[in-house]
Amino acid sequence: MEIMQITLFVLIAAAIFVVKAVKVVPQQHAWVVERLGRFHATLAPGLNIVLPFIDRVAYRHVLKEIPLDVPSQICITRDNTQLQVDGILYFQVTDPRLASYGSSDYIVAITQLAQTTLRSVIGKMELDKTFEERDDINRAVVAALDEAAASWGVKVLRYEIKDLTPPKEILHAMQAQITAEREKRALIAASEGRKQEQINIATGEREAFIQRSEGEKQAAINQAQGEATAVITVAEATAQAINQIAQAIQSPGGMDAVNLKVAEKYVEAFAGVAKQGNTLILPGNMAEMGSMVAAAMSILKAQK
Repeated sequence: MEIMQITLFVLIAAAIFVVKAVKVVPQQHAWVVERLGRFHATLAPGLNIVLPFIDRVAYRHVLKEIPLDVPSQICITRDNTQLQVDGILYFQVTDPRLASYGSSDYIVAITQLAQTTLRSVIGKMELDKTFEERDDINRAVVAALDEAAASWGVKVLRYEIKDLTPPKEILHAMQAQITAEREKRALIAASEGRKQEQINIATGEREAFIQRSEGEKQAAINQAQGEATAVITVAEATAQAINQIAQAIQSPGGMDAVNLKVAEKYVEAFAGVAKQGNTLILPGNMAEMGSMVAAAMSILKAQK
C-alpha cells in the first residue's frame, strides 16, 4: 500500500514537473523567463523547456502591431485657441527584454508621451495650420515617440489624428468665413462673366464695324472702278466718233456738209431763242444770218 502511494506521488510529481518544464509559446509572441529572480532568456514561438520551480515566465509580450487609442485632450494653438484632439497610435514590441525591464508600463509611457508631444507640436501652429498640416503633426509625433520608445523595446510605427474639434464659437466663425469666401468667389465669378460678356460684345461690334468698313471700302473701289471704266469707254467712243468725223471732213464734200450742219444748228438755235417769252429777239447783224442761210441753201442744192 505504501509502495502504491509512493508510486502515485512520483507520477503526480513527474506530471507536475513536465507541465512546469514544457512551455509552448504561440506564434508572434515572446515570453521572458527569469531564473531565481533574474533575467534568463526569451522564449521563441514553439516548444521550450525550462526548469520548474527555478525558472518562471515573468512577462508575456505580443509581437504584432498593436493599435493604442490616445485619449482626447485639450491643446492650445499658437494663436491661443483651444483645440480638442484625439488620435490613435500604432506600435510594436521589438525587444521583449527592454519592454519588460525598460519601463514599468510602456503602454502608459507611450500614451503620456504622445499626449505631451502632441500638445507641444500643436502649440507651435496656428489654428488654420492644424487642419492643413495634419500629416506633419503625425510625423512629428511619431519621430518624438520613436526616439524615446527605443529604450523601452518598442517601435512606434505611425500616429493618426482622428479628430480636431475647436470650440463652438470658433466653428461658427469658421463657417461664417467659409460662407463669406464662397459668396466672394461667386461675386468674382459673376463679375468676370459680365466682364467677359462686355468684352465679347465690344469685340463683336468691332468685328462688325471692320466688316462694314471693308464692305463699304470694296463698294467704293468697285464704284470707282466702274466709273473709271465708263469714262474710258465714253472717251474711247468720243475719240472714235471724232476720228470718224475727221475722216468724213477730209473726204470730198465733207467741209460743205459741216457748213450745212452748222447753218442748220444756227437757225434752230435762233428759232428757239426767238420764241422765249413775248419778246422777239433779232440778231444784230442780219447780213451775217442771211449769208449763213444762203451758204446753206447753196450746199443743199449742190447735194441734190
